[in-house]
Amino acid sequence: MSDVAKIVSDIQSGNIKPIYFLMGEEPYYIDKISDFIEETILSEEEKGFNQMVLYGRDITIEDIIDNAKRFPMMADKQVVIVKEAQDLSRTIENLEVYATNPQPSTVLVICYKYKTIDKRKKLYKAINKCGLVYESKKLYENQIADWIRRVLQGKKYQIEAKATLMLVEFLGTDLSKISNELDKLMVVLPAGSTITPTHIEENIGISKDYNNFELRKAVGERNVLNVNRIINHFAQNQKANPMVVTISLLNGFFTQLLIYHSLKDKSNNNVAKSLGVHPFFVSDYITAGKNYPMRKVSQVIGLLRDADVKSKGVGANSIPPGDILKELLFKIIH
Repeated sequence: MSDVAKIVSDIQSGNIKPIYFLMGEEPYYIDKISDFIEETILSEEEKGFNQMVLYGRDITIEDIIDNAKRFPMMADKQVVIVKEAQDLSRTIENLEVYATNPQPSTVLVICYKYKTIDKRKKLYKAINKCGLVYESKKLYENQIADWIRRVLQGKKYQIEAKATLMLVEFLGTDLSKISNELDKLMVVLPAGSTITPTHIEENIGISKDYNNFELRKAVGERNVLNVNRIINHFAQNQKANPMVVTISLLNGFFTQLLIYHSLKDKSNNNVAKSLGVHPFFVSDYITAGKNYPMRKVSQVIGLLRDADVKSKGVGANSIPPGDILKELLFKIIH
């Protein structure tokens, strides 16, 4: 995020590069930077003659170069944005001819999603010399919660830890989806609000009581009543609660529990750092560690693997997914 803020700040201060090559696995920031350039560099009056958006599937590298070499009309700059440029991956290196001597009055933006160019080749070196190459890297799941908090803090909002986890569990690592849902929340809640699980449930539709986070917590506590209540809900709402996701999350939890047992230093800070979790959730691992010794944890991981195989129809063609889950949880907590 700091790299993106620097790019935005430089553009706002008039330090505008002739080429922006935006690449990488995470499309969210590529879109953010491209949209910012599209919206801000030219005035509304200038955009009509001096701003164009091209799509990689419809053009060639030669088309990009021809458009980039044009002079602006009644303006100091022209902006050429190439979206979905990854469709030109076979010929993208041919852009090096232009990158070695770009048109100073053109701002060329290349949106090269899900891929990167070879940093050892001439194109990368040429753009890096005269323009800017930004690589948007995919965040790991354990980084998403902090990302959500930072985004909200920047807009004068707070969020409870459980609400954050509900978003991560439901939306995964798709920053665009998460951002859209946060925007919905910020429309209905005034600045300065703290987003709670109830807000998530009411405005996004994620249950605050019947979700994998609550199931994981109940399993860790060996709370039979809550475990049964949640898995019965899951069995009746399988589309919203796919078993493969539940098994994957439980497997992650018990794998982390195995790491927890191996730690010599079980202080809250070290546990949070070693497991890659927010300090708020450390107490869940301490409780589960008491309820599940290392030998039992190893057995549970084996049970989860067996259930995963059954959930894919191997050796359990006639068993409903809900029954597989119930059998699995019974074996885990007893």
